[in-house]
Amino acid sequence: MAEGRHPLTVRVPAELLAGIRQVQEPGESLNDFLVAAARREITRRQALRARDTIVRLRQAIRERTGVHPDPIPLIRALREGEARDE
Repeated sequence: MAEGRHPLTVRVPAELLAGIRQVQEPGESLNDFLVAAARREITRRQALRARDTIVRLRQAIRERTGVHPDPIPLIRALREGEARDE
């Protein structure tokens, strides 16, 4: 057994296993496929968790400070020299 790896028995529905077999790359083992899928799922769930945290923080800031005005008109005015203090 390779260091850092643990044997695991997984029961996979027959139709899911058939789908895996259809899309497996030549030379790719079932183990390799499942490890790659698990890594992608971990990354996906971490990203969703991070997104939820951002949404929650944005909402808390919005409640605390209110909605900020659109800065684009001010930026354009500054670029054109209209709002500059000279």
